[in-house]
Amino acid sequence: MLAVGHRPAAWVDAGFHEYARRMPREAPLELLAIRPETRGHEAGRTANTAKILEAEAKRITSALPRSCYTVALDQRGDSFTTEGLARRLAQWQSQGSDVAFLIGGADGLAEVLKRNAGFCWSLSELTLPHALVRIILAEQLYRAMSVLKGHPYHRG
Repeated sequence: MLAVGHRPAAWVDAGFHEYARRMPREAPLELLAIRPETRGHEAGRTANTAKILEAEAKRITSALPRSCYTVALDQRGDSFTTEGLARRLAQWQSQGSDVAFLIGGADGLAEVLKRNAGFCWSLSELTLPHALVRIILAEQLYRAMSVLKGHPYHRG
């Protein structure tokens, strides 16, 4: 998981790490925080936002593992049921490469990252705080893995 953002509150770290430690050995979940670009408050906000997203996209791209499959999180992406996510995780695992989940910062992800991603996924149509997405994503990945493993965690 690559997430743009400053160091989150302790409860965010605790929530993420709770689910990350539960993941099976064959699907470890790691978090790499990407430093957000400084945001100004000048009149040219739209142009500034494009530059901010471009700078963050460069940081994300340079931090990606080699030959990984990327999943960009965006509220306009496709959604899954838990069982659908489990099936998709199984497909991604069968490809034999790392999967990198990209979480944008305050302004989301650059279009180039979404366009070049193997998949664009929406956790919700709601706009979610990017720090909270770390926990939600970790829990949903753990839940989907529990479905694949036949673990009783998911009782959907």
